Amino acid sequence: MKRTFSFMGSPAALVGSGTALIAATYGLVRLAYGLFLPDVQHAIGLGDGPAGWIASGSSVVYCVGALAGFLVAPTHPRTAVVLAVLTAGLGVAGMAASTGPLGFGVAAVVSSAGAGLASPALVRLVQRNLTAERANGAQAVVNSGTGPGLVAAGVLALLLLPDWRTAWAVAALVTVLAGAAVLLTDRAGAAAPAPASPPAPEPPTDTGATTVPPRPWFAAHRRPVLVALLLGAGSAAVWTYGRTLLVDAGAPTTLSVVAWIALGAGGAAVALTSRRLGRLPARSAWTRTASVVAIATLGLGLAAQLHGGALTAAALVCCALFGWGYTAATGALITWTAELDRDRAAAGTSVLFVVLVLGQAVGAAAAGSAVLTAGTGPVFVAAAVVVALGVVPALRSPRRCPARRSSPRSTPAGRAAGAGSPPRGTR
Repeated sequence: MKRTFSFMGSPAALVGSGTALIAATYGLVRLAYGLFLPDVQHAIGLGDGPAGWIASGSSVVYCVGALAGFLVAPTHPRTAVVLAVLTAGLGVAGMAASTGPLGFGVAAVVSSAGAGLASPALVRLVQRNLTAERANGAQAVVNSGTGPGLVAAGVLALLLLPDWRTAWAVAALVTVLAGAAVLLTDRAGAAAPAPASPPAPEPPTDTGATTVPPRPWFAAHRRPVLVALLLGAGSAAVWTYGRTLLVDAGAPTTLSVVAWIALGAGGAAVALTSRRLGRLPARSAWTRTASVVAIATLGLGLAAQLHGGALTAAALVCCALFGWGYTAATGALITWTAELDRDRAAAGTSVLFVVLVLGQAVGAAAAGSAVLTAGTGPVFVAAAVVVALGVVPALRSPRRCPARRSSPRSTPAGRAAGAGSPPRGTR
């Protein structure tokens, strides 16, 4: 029994449960909407127009959840985890139980808040449970949970469709279990015993949770904000029209679902490369991963001209590369904001992910208009150019926030990877 509780309180257990929560809130809930949508439309009479409005509303509510995480997660990450589980779990359960478009739409929109809340909460939990040297790699592993979630969604689609209700009921159960595991494995969340005598006074801790960050913080984040916007806008073509492109090119339905699984497998592979990426400066990691996203998006656009086995091979390879690049790039954004100001990394993650999703909303709208006139192939080529433009701002020297002398991380390890300093492995 002691061994069991020892494992549950280990950093590895927290990283594993955090990865599962990201897999659930992103891969099984938020991003699975488009995967199951055709069967939902057939079952409850949901039209294309309302389906688009639901997707837009989900993006807005995701941003609301991320902004709530911006305020809550730095000092109350466990509360943010509970809110993430409630919104994602109850929302997707409502989707499974809905009998009409209105109930389904409301539940789908609410469920997207869970992903926005989960990311900043887990950033803070990883920071306070792991040493500074291990935090970057652990953040990359947790963030890679989107990949396994997408794989799980694709497998559920292959096994259960057209029974989408059971698939989303499973997603609700996984979300609740993953959230409970995160709370159990957060060692820092346990109440500490009262000290025998009052401790010596310490400098005040400023986590940036209850106050808006100062102007220099926002100035230092101009480049990561810009590249997050461009990644979101450029990646929207794949997330929105990836299956459409393959179907228009003559691919069977099974291949389009398997390509989705390949996309998720690529995202899951980030866990295998997280240690090496964690040693790189954030801008270097961003340059490499965003370039892969651009190449994969371009490859999918060109693959639309292929047929038969060539189309299958190109689709699977490009989807796997896109999944790895996109997931790793979002992890690089987390590392970037942590390098600029480690104490406000949770808040920075919220801001960057909000911008990323807003970029996806803009990109999806632009792609939707362009597809009608130009077709999916040219739209994917243009999307690749947009992502590639996001690499340029990272090539110049970054501007950092001033070091925060009052930070409780005043140990040598904390100074090595604290605010205003690059991670230890980048020197």
